[in-house]
Amino acid sequence: MFIFLYTLLLFQLPSAKEENTHCQMMGDPKYPLFSNDGDIIIGGLFAIRSVETLSSFEFNQKPQLLSCSSVNLRDFRMAQTMTFAIEEINRSETLLPNVSIGYKIYDTCGSRLSSMSATMSVMNGQELAEEGRCNGQTPIHAILGETESSATVILSRTTGPFKIPVISHSATCECLSNRKNHPSFFRTIASDYHQSRALAYIVKYFGWSWVGAVNTDNDYGNNGMAIFLNTAQEEGICVEYSVKFYRTETEKLKKVVNLIKQGSAKVIVAFLTSLEMEILLEQFSIQNITGLQMIGVEGWITAKSLITPNSFSVLGGSLGFAVRKIDIEGFSDYAIKAFWDTAVPCSEREGHFSHYALNCSTYHDLLVLKNYNEDVPEQRFSSNVYKSVYAVAHSLHNLLKCKEHEGCDKGLAVEPQQMVQALKKANFTLKFGDRVWFDSTGAAVAQYEVVNWQQDSDGSIQFKAVGYYDASMPPDQRFVLNTENIIWAGGQRQKPKSVCSESCPPGTRKAGQKGRPVCCYDCIPCADGEISNETDSNNCMQCPGEFWSNAEKNKCVLKTVEFLSFTEVMGIVLVFFSLFGVGMTFLVMVLFYSKRDTPIVKANNSELSFLLLFSLILCFLCSLTFIGRPTEWSCMLRHTAFGITFVLCISCVLGKTIVVLMAFKAKLPGSNVMKWFGPLQQRLSVLAFTLIQILICVLWLTISPPFPFKNINLYKEKIIFECNLGSTIGFSAVLGYIGLLALMCFILAFLARKLPDNFNEAKFITFSMLIFCAVWITFIPSYVSSPGKFTVAVEIFAILASSFGLLFCIFAPKCYIILFKPEHNTKQHMMGKTQTKSF
Repeated sequence: MFIFLYTLLLFQLPSAKEENTHCQMMGDPKYPLFSNDGDIIIGGLFAIRSVETLSSFEFNQKPQLLSCSSVNLRDFRMAQTMTFAIEEINRSETLLPNVSIGYKIYDTCGSRLSSMSATMSVMNGQELAEEGRCNGQTPIHAILGETESSATVILSRTTGPFKIPVISHSATCECLSNRKNHPSFFRTIASDYHQSRALAYIVKYFGWSWVGAVNTDNDYGNNGMAIFLNTAQEEGICVEYSVKFYRTETEKLKKVVNLIKQGSAKVIVAFLTSLEMEILLEQFSIQNITGLQMIGVEGWITAKSLITPNSFSVLGGSLGFAVRKIDIEGFSDYAIKAFWDTAVPCSEREGHFSHYALNCSTYHDLLVLKNYNEDVPEQRFSSNVYKSVYAVAHSLHNLLKCKEHEGCDKGLAVEPQQMVQALKKANFTLKFGDRVWFDSTGAAVAQYEVVNWQQDSDGSIQFKAVGYYDASMPPDQRFVLNTENIIWAGGQRQKPKSVCSESCPPGTRKAGQKGRPVCCYDCIPCADGEISNETDSNNCMQCPGEFWSNAEKNKCVLKTVEFLSFTEVMGIVLVFFSLFGVGMTFLVMVLFYSKRDTPIVKANNSELSFLLLFSLILCFLCSLTFIGRPTEWSCMLRHTAFGITFVLCISCVLGKTIVVLMAFKAKLPGSNVMKWFGPLQQRLSVLAFTLIQILICVLWLTISPPFPFKNINLYKEKIIFECNLGSTIGFSAVLGYIGLLALMCFILAFLARKLPDNFNEAKFITFSMLIFCAVWITFIPSYVSSPGKFTVAVEIFAILASSFGLLFCIFAPKCYIILFKPEHNTKQHMMGKTQTKSF
């Protein structure tokens, strides 16, 4: 049985195939809302109505066509613009002079289902060839549409395999720039690539680093927001949240609104269509969310449908990018008169229509707009539809080889692929001055107006142009804003602030908060010696060597140069004691000179005493060379003067000590030692000892002399201006030689301390040398450990202390005898021949 049936089917198959070559219309045809015949037909898809009513699916009767309601004024005006441009071209004597353009405009109801149905209808048509066969040719040469990007993606993918060119007036999704997926797609509006980046630029321009983002959950919103987020990251803008919803997702919308309400961002970037914005605006009004600075896109920023009695409290001051507004001459009158006479069959005057005319009930809800044209000046996308029609006309003009006085070659068949290639080459200028051409992605050049929601004195809301963005201009001239004319959120004149953290002032740096975006940070003061001289600095800069940060840490200033000066307290005290020492020594010298003939002065070798006093004056004065700003000469003078004067001083003391020893040796029987150390020898010894020190100093100054040096390493905040020793060996040799002479003097004086005499000078020399050595032994660690100018002060103190020690220990007892015990100032007393107690 099964074999018989199978064989029967095989025989019947050829005849069935032959019968199926006839075209059959499956279901009821979908007719265009507006149509007109012509030599060339252009299709149009617009969401003229926005509410779709589904038919019954109870399967007890044949499903009816979908019905639409609620007129969408913006798309209706675009459909009118299409018919206006076509009629204008048909009247032209230069563009397609003997070719008429017809049109078929379908209503997609803003629905994917209706959009798909309309797409198939506009591609196929209802005409059949002779004998009911399909002619295999589409009656459409180009399709204008759609309004939304998602619907346009469907349209472009559907028509793509048939190479039918699609020209959109408002589909801005960057996804449509992919020529591999959309090879025959064109648009007279720019891609959202430019608008999305411009959104980030305007946010950056106004200094908003902390924003919220919300977008429509479709191709338009998702692609546009993705580009914005990438650009925002490049520009250092932080996005607190990025949420999305679709018009039918009620629960998701509520979550989005709650997140916006709880967020701290005061600026919201809204990449929405006008329908989603209406729903969001309604929720904002219900929850009384105001004071947010909205940044919008061309999809909603100039939508009249958003203007309600309460909308300005939410959207007042909104900024956004809009398609440039162009006045199409004659369109306003056409919209209320000629259109109804020619395109709508239910008008008072009968027009020329195709046999697709529907009953008048189809146009019932449109007829209320017949005498209304107040919205026409605000229509921005209409100019793009106008450009689309003219782009098709100019392409056909070139394909049909039209000439102004000879007409066009109607015999040429225009294939869809030829139209695609012609559109790629299209380049013309419209009567209002706009140049029309398509880039490599099929899009127009990005040119936007920056509009601002403002309220006039009568309470009406206006979309004021406050700037523009033109991608055809050089980068530094693309973005122009007139900030003085901007009204901000809530109708305020003051620009709102939207930052996660306040700007860090100069003198601080930004330190990121763990786990939070880079725009959230703490302001940390710069460390000592570091500055930041700009706002929101990421790092502090180290000041150069001779500079230090000021108190505010925003400027490097020269470090304080520190040295022991004559004007400070320490310098004044040291100068006082130095001059006091000079005065005391001078008084002793005067006293000795006035008593030069007395035994006590003669007995102490008056010549060496006066030389010693003179050297002590030099020692006191040399301390002054250590005070004041170091110079090259003062550095060399202070150390050499110190070394030479002290050697001169110690040489005199050493000479006196030797004289004391020799004097007592001379009292021994048969001794004749004094002739070997008489006055001449004493002078020569002092000169010899001093010349050795001079030689050491000359070598030191020749090989590596002291020099002024700015020590920046000892203190971070100040410079120690001091004398560098140059050669440490030279300085050590000078000190060592002084120490050697002092040690010799101390030893000899110590040996002579018990020699018999009422006034044994060796005792006082021993004590003075003891003080001298003690002072300079303690000087070494103090010198090394004292910082800055205190090093110099320690050195001066050592010089003064040792000089006072020599002065008081050697000369004070003698002055006491001369002034207060003159009776002891006799030769007998000095020789110890009296009964007086020795001093």
